[in-house]
Amino acid sequence: MTTPVIELREVSRRYNDGPPALHEASLTVRPGEAVAVLGPSGSGKSTLLNLVAGLDRPDAGSVTVEGVRVDRLGEAGAARYRRSKIGMVFQFFNLLDDLTVTDNVVLPARLAGMARGEADRRAAQLLETLGIDRHARAYPGRLSGGERQRVAVARALMNRPPLLLADEPTGALDTAAGQDVSKLLTDLNSEGQTIVVVTHDLALARSCTNRTVRIADGRITEDLMSPAVAPEAVR
Repeated sequence: MTTPVIELREVSRRYNDGPPALHEASLTVRPGEAVAVLGPSGSGKSTLLNLVAGLDRPDAGSVTVEGVRVDRLGEAGAARYRRSKIGMVFQFFNLLDDLTVTDNVVLPARLAGMARGEADRRAAQLLETLGIDRHARAYPGRLSGGERQRVAVARALMNRPPLLLADEPTGALDTAAGQDVSKLLTDLNSEGQTIVVVTHDLALARSCTNRTVRIADGRITEDLMSPAVAPEAVR
């Protein structure tokens, strides 16, 4: 049995005096899986993502990613963890408009201490693989939404993270660009990248993931493999 990439055990999180944003949630994600976390606004899916990313801490339970107890990390430790263990893709790209495409992509590597020459070579490889190398010297504001999301994916993959987290990655895109990003995620997963996509878009979940986890009112209510995926594929 392979070691899980993500292991949540009885995780709960409550904000102020409201109902639990997440209640006794347990989830295991193994290497090579592509998992969609589905739920309406306020269901708890973003809370789950933030806990896995080390952007928030649970009130109870444990969060382990690649053998790291994320819930025990301090601020500096969480920042190092995010640089080395995960890549993140957001709905609105979160690119720096005053930096070129290449400078946006190399930023995580430079923060991690990679030499500039090595970082530039890695960025050039990623941009070519993702089909946007012609925009290496452009600024994000001159790119289409789909192109900017590809830049964001390149940045997320810069440090070769074992886990890619995508938060509504097609939410700000038109249909054609959304389909391109969906195919990109599918291709990355086919190459072995473990991916967790948080979305309310069932079509996206069906097109680029092999497992669906549904959340409602802070509880995991359903966890289903795609019928097309053989059970041994994710052992």
